[in-house]
Amino acid sequence: MSDKVEHDRTEYLKKLGLERAEGALPPEDRKNSDRRKLTSGNTGGFERRIGDRRKTRSIVGRERYLDMVLKERTLFAQQGFTRTAEQLLSASGAGSENEVTAGERDSATGDQLRALLPVQTWLPLSIHLVHLDKGVLTVAPLHELTERQMQNLKNTAIRSGFKVDRVETQMWDRADLLKTLHAVHDLSADRCEKTLSTWLVDIDNGLLLNQFQRDLMAEALQMRASDIHLVQDNAPDAPNWIKYRVDGDLIPIHLLPADAMARLTTMMKRDAGLNFGDRSTPKDGRFGFVWQGRSVDVRVAAGPQAQDGEKLTLRLLDRAGLKSFEELFSRYPEVADHMSRLLAPEIKGGGGLILMSGPTGSGKSTTLYACVLEIDRRRRHVLSIEDPIEYEMRYATQWQVAQGAGAGREFADLIRAAMRHDPDYIIIGEMRDMATVETALKAAESGHTVISTIHADTAVQTLERLRSFMPSERERSSTYTLSQQIRCVLNQRLIKTLCHGCSIKVPAKETLSAAQMEILGLQPEDIIRNHNANGCDLCNRTGVLGRTLLLEALMIATPLSKRDPIFHALMHNVNDIIGQEGVSYTSRRQGVGWLVKDGLIDAKIALVMMDG
Repeated sequence: MSDKVEHDRTEYLKKLGLERAEGALPPEDRKNSDRRKLTSGNTGGFERRIGDRRKTRSIVGRERYLDMVLKERTLFAQQGFTRTAEQLLSASGAGSENEVTAGERDSATGDQLRALLPVQTWLPLSIHLVHLDKGVLTVAPLHELTERQMQNLKNTAIRSGFKVDRVETQMWDRADLLKTLHAVHDLSADRCEKTLSTWLVDIDNGLLLNQFQRDLMAEALQMRASDIHLVQDNAPDAPNWIKYRVDGDLIPIHLLPADAMARLTTMMKRDAGLNFGDRSTPKDGRFGFVWQGRSVDVRVAAGPQAQDGEKLTLRLLDRAGLKSFEELFSRYPEVADHMSRLLAPEIKGGGGLILMSGPTGSGKSTTLYACVLEIDRRRRHVLSIEDPIEYEMRYATQWQVAQGAGAGREFADLIRAAMRHDPDYIIIGEMRDMATVETALKAAESGHTVISTIHADTAVQTLERLRSFMPSERERSSTYTLSQQIRCVLNQRLIKTLCHGCSIKVPAKETLSAAQMEILGLQPEDIIRNHNANGCDLCNRTGVLGRTLLLEALMIATPLSKRDPIFHALMHNVNDIIGQEGVSYTSRRQGVGWLVKDGLIDAKIALVMMDG
């Protein structure tokens, strides 16, 4: 390592608050030390422990790739590209610097604040949200703020889930501030409706069309949309709607004339590299978009609509929206510990199969990427096979399936080819046919850790679903391989969470009967939250804001020599797996109870979910 890189590394570790000697500890020693810190003494409860774990993981993750990042930064500088260590670490999935110190949401970057605070509360003030640090919200105002404005901003931040003690202003050079406001706020959702009205007056104005497209993307991101749906239909009485999918629901936002929608869809297809003259053939493409200083990838799917129309669906792939491993499993410490052991670099040669299951839109891919980012890609080779590639993963090999392109480009073909590239972990986007399942089992049997997703309603049904893909003549041998290689099955749902800005706090005894409290594991004096049907400005008057993970987990740590009962259960009654030696099970009913206690879902809705 060069003297400059070593000096930069030492300085960066100091910035993170790490002593050099601590940074030099072997990973296993650091892990044991961290475990002792988390389990000894009074740490202030569950949230404190989770904050400590998240801090430890973030520090270790950032130190893991620091040497590589510093060398890359030097090379980029020589080639004329300016990249900070923070940007490169974030791209590697190591998390942001604020995640190191965050624990009680009293710290956040400006991007995090802009993503969570309602745009209508801060945009009209002409301020730049700088950061939140230890309860102090710092803003750079273009004009002097009144006490009332500062108090309203503080209250909004508190209702959005941040701990804010006071608001401080920071004086900037006016020219620099105007430049920053233009760069960060110019694509704000607040502009979209105005731009649309102006463009519809002069529909042939290409500049206004381009501006509307940019404002449309910004509005969708500001509303936390995962997809944008555009329908272009030339029938006189057919509505041409633009809809956003937010928290699983489609919301109609803009209604356009057919000729205006045709111009917009044509430009979207052109940007995605598609043949915009062909409306009859389904096509896929993608383009990039920069919002609030970060790159967002947009995946475009185009297909025919009615007689002479077209349907476009845009998937917004924002890396900033990905959950970290610790965030995802914060309420499931046993699952987190089990998965950490499976993803640890020390298990090289152990092999095994890890499955994420659930219906479409349940967050399987998000969990899959979180697990990949947890792997030490500096020491282990991760090779993913996807259709299509959604997020680019730094320091991993990614292959894209080409369905229908002939032999050699399907999932099974690429899995066989992957095993010749010395992978430690093989990531398979989806188990969807017999050939993929059989090849994945062979890969796991040969010592590779295979992680994949599959559609199934429960953790146990996931194993049945896998067996349904096995050919009848090899069913017994393939089932035996499955019983030997299965390590973990995670079945998940995404559940809408209550808006903490307007949900109603009440003692459990006021809304629930004794029997209902017993089902949910609540005491009469426990404070729970009820849904507020009227909502507030934070949740767009819906009473719900965001979604959280509801997990069912089947964790199998049984030694290979004692897996005969698991094989017999798979062959005869798969439900018998639960309760076998070495098998741990976390039910969805347990998860629902935890979510009620944490004030994330309405207790009455939780009871309905338990009955289902």
